Amino acid sequence: MAVAGRIFGPEWRRYSDPATEFEVIRLTDSAFSSGFTAPWLRQFTRRGELLYWSDRTGSRQPFLMNLRSGESRQIAEAAALDPRSLCLAGDDRGFVFLDGDALRYGSLISSHARELYKLRPGASLAALTSGGNGALFLAERLNGRTRIVTEVQDATRVVRDFSLDVQVLMARPRHSQLLYRAGERLAAMNFDGSGGRDLRIAPGRTGEAAWVPSGRTFVYLHVPENAKELITLREYGPDDNSDKLIARTSQFESVAPNLDASVFVGASRSKASAYVLLLVRAVRRELALCEHRASDPSMVSPLFSPDSQSVFFVSDRHGKPALYRVHVERFVQETDDGQ
Repeated sequence: MAVAGRIFGPEWRRYSDPATEFEVIRLTDSAFSSGFTAPWLRQFTRRGELLYWSDRTGSRQPFLMNLRSGESRQIAEAAALDPRSLCLAGDDRGFVFLDGDALRYGSLISSHARELYKLRPGASLAALTSGGNGALFLAERLNGRTRIVTEVQDATRVVRDFSLDVQVLMARPRHSQLLYRAGERLAAMNFDGSGGRDLRIAPGRTGEAAWVPSGRTFVYLHVPENAKELITLREYGPDDNSDKLIARTSQFESVAPNLDASVFVGASRSKASAYVLLLVRAVRRELALCEHRASDPSMVSPLFSPDSQSVFFVSDRHGKPALYRVHVERFVQETDDGQ
């Protein structure tokens, strides 16, 4: 297993959005498929690079895109990449990915790669997340049960094994806690598996959830049973069990906060208004950035750059799924995470 190292030139195409006239940049060629990893995993380096996957070489492989030059570098040669597992290490020196049944750590500096963990025979990946202390947590599904294991300092330990179908596993920023989702249930536990409890969120259907970068709260989409009612964005505080409304949305399918959680970016599931939108917390108002026109709005998964000056998303409006970028410095104040 070696880092491929192949360089692919810029594929950028700029166009004016037909609905808003804002400039949109398509970052990857729509003749082949490209996409992001799970939205809660780290995918931007401090050097201004974006981790993503693409099948431009004939199979899904991991790439780093230089967001200044547009060049993409293939950083591994995977036999069976699971794109949901791509995650940058906190020190910007490596990344993690699931290749078939093997969780691997690949170096961004050299060709070195090593195996961290192997799924049990017959098991599949349910979710993966990384804690602030560098520990990895992997949820694997087998025979109707989910087992969560952690990999830290070359040692693997079982955190929890239960009869739940876990779909989401997210480490809480700046805390030693995990948030997990099974169906409509959102629950939390400590990194060692203790302190498990269901969270008293608003009753009903629950859409996408995302930690606010400070770790104090997480936001989630609340989906009413009546399809004619609007989907709302709510915020939950695990420490005091507070649950409050942030704003009604234009039928958001997915949502992500910027670094200080003052602005959110969402993708509408409405076919009549298939937009990527900014939602400003202070005034509870939305601004349409561009049409996404994706065949499935769940693929759009918009997210902010670390400095909050760009929004990235996925769409297949021009062919196969491709990566897109919109600059938003006119509307969102620059943020600095201190790194």
